[in-house]
Amino acid sequence: MERPQAEWLIEFLEKAGKLKSVPRHCITPEGVRETVAGHCWRVSLMAWLLKEELPDVDMEKVIHMCLLHDLGEAVTGDIPAFEKKEQDRSVERKAVDGLLSMLPGKTGEEAKVLFAEMNALKTDEAKVYKALDKLEAVIAHNESDINTWLPLEYELQQTYAAESVKGFPILEEIQRLAVEKTLEKIAEEKAGRNPDDGRREE
Repeated sequence: MERPQAEWLIEFLEKAGKLKSVPRHCITPEGVRETVAGHCWRVSLMAWLLKEELPDVDMEKVIHMCLLHDLGEAVTGDIPAFEKKEQDRSVERKAVDGLLSMLPGKTGEEAKVLFAEMNALKTDEAKVYKALDKLEAVIAHNESDINTWLPLEYELQQTYAAESVKGFPILEEIQRLAVEKTLEKIAEEKAGRNPDDGRREE
């Protein structure tokens, strides 16, 4: 007998809702550690805002991808991209499989198909989702206090989304402007830095 929709929906939301408390590496401009849910929300918002700029891309599908893409981190927690290893990705894929198994019928199948498409990164929709995922991270770090950056992020900020945005002019322009902001931020820090104040060097 199939479970009532309200029952499985509430159970799934309880699991997925943990993303509201799973911290990411980035610190917000207000000094609060960003959550995975906050990141997923803004990536989804970016996709919605770019619907008219990418008329040949199924942006409704992209929004669905953006909403779901970090679902496995409700189980595994977040590991920054520059630290994530293949073993971590394997564990996350298993976590996703476990969560999707909670979804019945057509909903579950649609989610499985979306994750397979995201992982393959062959379609324009998957490529746009991945580019937005990376762009949001760059934008978020530009908004944060540079004192919260790791040394490797001075360079990573300039290259992280560069390959993913290629072929999509509006995304290329967003990435270009984001890098400009990064360079301005670094230049401002250099201009105001006292070399003896104990702050890290690049």
